[in-house]
Amino acid sequence: MNEKALAEFKELLNQQLESLSQEVGKTVSGMTKENPNFPDPTDRASLESDRNFELRIRDRERMLSKKIRQALERIEDKTFGHCESCNEKIGIERLRARPVTTLCIDCKTEQERQEKIC
Repeated sequence: MNEKALAEFKELLNQQLESLSQEVGKTVSGMTKENPNFPDPTDRASLESDRNFELRIRDRERMLSKKIRQALERIEDKTFGHCESCNEKIGIERLRARPVTTLCIDCKTEQERQEKIC
C-alpha cells in the first residue's frame, strides 16, 4: 500500500478514535449528574435499563477503540492491509468498509464458516 493511502487510513482511524473519545466523555458526564429520585419503581427500572444499555454500547466502543489503536500500530510498522492469516493483501474496498480488519475476505469467510460448524 502506498504512503498516500496509509496516510488517509491513519487520518480516518484517528478521526474515529477522537469521535469515540468524545462519546465516552458525554457518557461519563451524563452519569455523574445527580440521580433523580423516582418514587415509582418502574421509572427507576427504566432509568437503570437505559443506563445499562448505554454502558453496553460504550463497552463495544471501548473494544473498537482498542482495534483502532492496533490498526494505527499496524500502519506504523507497515503491516496494515495484510491478512494476518495468509499474509495476502486485504482489498482496499474491504479496508475502506472496515479499516480495523485484520483478515482478507477469503480468510474471514472461512473463519465465519468454521464458527458456524462449532
